[in-house]
Amino acid sequence: MNLTRWEPLREAEQLLQQFGIPSFSRFPSLFNGNGQSVVEWSPIADVVETDDEYLIKAELPGVDRNDISVTVENGALTIRGERKQEKVEKSERSHRIERFYGSFYRSFGLPENADTQNIRAESKDGVLNVHVPKLEQEKSKPIQIKIN
Repeated sequence: MNLTRWEPLREAEQLLQQFGIPSFSRFPSLFNGNGQSVVEWSPIADVVETDDEYLIKAELPGVDRNDISVTVENGALTIRGERKQEKVEKSERSHRIERFYGSFYRSFGLPENADTQNIRAESKDGVLNVHVPKLEQEKSKPIQIKIN
């Protein structure tokens, strides 16, 4: 008889995937289809709109700005990067590791009035701010329709 290790998180994730529900969306995917542990993570982000722009604020603590890429393609803005794991000294013993390491990406659909030619990004204190300006749109004047 073969014993199978019960992993309730994997079973819950598989159940949610069957119904098309993104599982543990804020947390990394813990298992692949073969039951092997994998680490995939994506940074949490806020999207804010003002009169002049859309602002995406992504939390990326511990990620060097040189390890981040922001691209726009086919109406989507994508943030990619990698958080590299720190070197462990031989004299250190880890008791708990809760931070996620490895590659990540997030994509955001852009509205039609996004000015993709003038997007700018800055990184400060572990937060990436991506500014997406809005295109100037002509305000339409009301037209009176004659009723016959």
